[in-house]
Amino acid sequence: MQMIADLHTHTLCATHAFQTFNEMAAAAKQAGYCAMAITDHAPAMPDAPHIWHFSNGGALPREMNGIVMLYGAEANVMDTKGGLDLPQGLLSVQDWVVASIHSPCMPGLLTRKEANRIWMSVAENPYVDCIGHSEQENYRYDYDLVTKAFAKNHKVVELNGGSFTVRKDGIPNMRALLIACMENGCHIAVDSDAHSAWRLQHAMPPLYSMLEELSFPQELIVNATRENLVQELKLHGRRCAEEIGGILL
Repeated sequence: MQMIADLHTHTLCATHAFQTFNEMAAAAKQAGYCAMAITDHAPAMPDAPHIWHFSNGGALPREMNGIVMLYGAEANVMDTKGGLDLPQGLLSVQDWVVASIHSPCMPGLLTRKEANRIWMSVAENPYVDCIGHSEQENYRYDYDLVTKAFAKNHKVVELNGGSFTVRKDGIPNMRALLIACMENGCHIAVDSDAHSAWRLQHAMPPLYSMLEELSFPQELIVNATRENLVQELKLHGRRCAEEIGGILL
């Protein structure tokens, strides 16, 4: 199995990552991708880029090293009402927005009820495209209930390669989350969450094995084919959809 794009990656604009935009694009090309999304951490995360970073995508080319580029953000969930750390005006101009819970921004455990409330609220946010690494045990939610809301609101649930190194407690939850997505027709993205070129190229095999084990349908994976990706961007009303579609298809 091989995806055509990685929709969750980071650059050294956050100093706990290690590569430039060009280096990540070159690594994506070497890995066999045709597109990638740069989704650096939004400002509430320690050492994240300044907020101006997320309004300056026009300073960058649509292609780097033969890779079609999407410029986005990994927004942080900040409270149990699903509030995010980027204003809607900035979220609306991103190519791809991942919403994630990180412990520096949401410390401690969440009850199942609180986690459900967060993701049900995020499901209603029109500017969020993807739900990031939500299999974490500290923030466990009702997968059946919430993936129905995700599917209804066209949110993509992420299967995250970084979880195999930094969120191992959530690995057993991934299968249950994927099964709920299958049963409820919820689309997924298969991403590395790479903070280095090496991780971009080596994080995916465990995810592919899990998908193959479950016979997960390709039509529910947004980055499995060029057609799926372009359709998803258009569905979310992203301004880059026509431009990227013209390049990819």
